[in-house]
Amino acid sequence: MGGYYSITDLGNLIKAGFGSTAPTAALFMFSVLYFSVMNEAGMFAVMVDSLTRHIGTSVIGVTMMTTILTIVAHLDGSGASTFLIVIPAMLPIYRKMNMRTTTLLRVMVLPMGIMNLMPWAGPTVRAATVLGVEAGDLWQMILPVQIFGVIICLAHGVLAGIQEKQLGAGLVREQNFKSPEVTDKTPRNKKIFIFNVLLTLAVIAALIVTKLPDYVPFMVGLSLALIANYGLDAKTHKKIITAHAAPALMMCSTLLAAAVLMGIFVKEVTVDGEKIPGVINCMSNLVTLILPETFGEHLPVIIGALSVPLALIFDTNSYFYGMLSVMIGIGENFGVSAESITAVMLICRNCATFISPMVPAALLGVGLAEVDIKEHIKASFGFAWLLSIICLGFAALIKIIPL
Repeated sequence: MGGYYSITDLGNLIKAGFGSTAPTAALFMFSVLYFSVMNEAGMFAVMVDSLTRHIGTSVIGVTMMTTILTIVAHLDGSGASTFLIVIPAMLPIYRKMNMRTTTLLRVMVLPMGIMNLMPWAGPTVRAATVLGVEAGDLWQMILPVQIFGVIICLAHGVLAGIQEKQLGAGLVREQNFKSPEVTDKTPRNKKIFIFNVLLTLAVIAALIVTKLPDYVPFMVGLSLALIANYGLDAKTHKKIITAHAAPALMMCSTLLAAAVLMGIFVKEVTVDGEKIPGVINCMSNLVTLILPETFGEHLPVIIGALSVPLALIFDTNSYFYGMLSVMIGIGENFGVSAESITAVMLICRNCATFISPMVPAALLGVGLAEVDIKEHIKASFGFAWLLSIICLGFAALIKIIPL
């Protein structure tokens, strides 16, 4: 560290990084376990199965149902599980009705990007870690944009259906065509299913209306979900948690490692009575000296407009833990708030998350749909970029970001 920091100083920096990351790691751990229990209990299976039974043979109905299924399935914030739930259910229908599988992926990845703004989703967790706030607080700031984005995705579902009809989809099909069964997972009884849905709504509501730390509603919800669905048998509870602990522990370990990075790069330390600025602060000051002032004033718009192409180059960790920190520092030097920079980078980048070859879940999706990744990008990139620009404009309209 150039002779500035002693081992004690490094320890203080790391400790400061952990202080801002621990609540976010707890949120991710309990939210992943909660939604895993709900999936195991069959809550999502019943919703998906119920929706697919009402598709019929309408091409627009198929694309709209795909959008709705994706929104429901992606409540847990896991791209892999969403692809695994929706694609096996919908792919036979698309093929039977002579619809393009690239359209299936396109209709999925746009709402997945918007739903990925939930406070327990990976990008929001990472962005909140860098910003140093709770993920729920960041989510409440961008919630109007997420609601607007869902409406745009539903409209896109209609548009995609119209496009498929114009290409002749739906003309080759059998009479009395029935949607395939989605899964053999079913809840124990109707009362348990209703309880699970109400509990999930209550957990999400608690994130919005209460001042509790974000992880508390999920911690309580997980306990109630285990008791309601599996009784009071502690051994069964342990077995269920162990079965789904791997994704939670993997992400938590990443967040804790990021805490070390954030502490050393972002936090300041006092050495011999002199306050030493963080690495990111020095980097951003250097870039600020080079950039013209007019560029800095419109930094959120410029970043937002370029976020989708950048998503194809940077993976999620390097984008948020590396690039976001630098952009926040540059923006603050030009009088742009860290919250505005974070919001625009989170919203606009998420629109392209699941078309990026840098995202493993996207590769899983194209594999399940039997589509080449370059065909997926070709079919979805323009729509993802347009969705990003529309959401950017709406965010500016409601004053979340400055123009």
